[in-house]
Amino acid sequence: MKAVMLAAGVGSRLEKETDFPPKTLLRFGGKTLLQRHAEILKYLGFDELVMGVGYQADRIRAEIAAIGAGDFVRTVDCADHDKGAPYTLWGLRAEFTGPTVFMDGDVLYDHRLMARLVNSRHQTCFAMDRNVRPGDDPVKLCFKDGRIVDFHKLPTAPFDAYYEWIGFLRLSSEIARRVEPALRPYIEAGRTDFIYEQSFRDILYASPDGTFGIEDITGLPWTEIDFPHDLVYAEKTIFPRLVPLPE
Repeated sequence: MKAVMLAAGVGSRLEKETDFPPKTLLRFGGKTLLQRHAEILKYLGFDELVMGVGYQADRIRAEIAAIGAGDFVRTVDCADHDKGAPYTLWGLRAEFTGPTVFMDGDVLYDHRLMARLVNSRHQTCFAMDRNVRPGDDPVKLCFKDGRIVDFHKLPTAPFDAYYEWIGFLRLSSEIARRVEPALRPYIEAGRTDFIYEQSFRDILYASPDGTFGIEDITGLPWTEIDFPHDLVYAEKTIFPRLVPLPE
């Protein structure tokens, strides 16, 4: 199985100083997020990690070399990354050819969380947390009568419950091959007014009921790092709760 990761962004919402590193190079306990991703994925038997890069890509490649992961981590330069995450995903479209785990690169998480996706009985499934952060920023996985009916930061379908998507999505070969055609109409129209999750929602809507499953990771430590308070939360609350990889 392959992991495909978005890692091209500037991370402007962190309100950082000039020349701040890409978020995958943030350090926790002496290790970058990139090193943690690579170690977890290798431990779980992934074949490779492919990173869509843009902002300070050379620093990311230097870290790959420094941690000795050149035989496992591969980068893809996404020229239009400054137009937004959908264009980074578009730059990675050729990578969605077989069983794939799609990942946001700015997540600090416990290896047991990824193991639930890898070992899921569902070939296509969202990793989901029942504890939803307040506000519009979390991507919401919405249910009605036990069925997934929407997937968006600002859902529009009627629902009776919603939970938070954590940025990880397992895709079967068949569903992975639908990523490019789902994105194509937005990219060819030059649109920058949509979030990349919208393309996954389009695939969800076009698929038979039951195609997309869920893995409930509630209670396992994780956080996305978008804002300054996320970084503090990652350092003070999440990192101390991470369980080390078995020797």
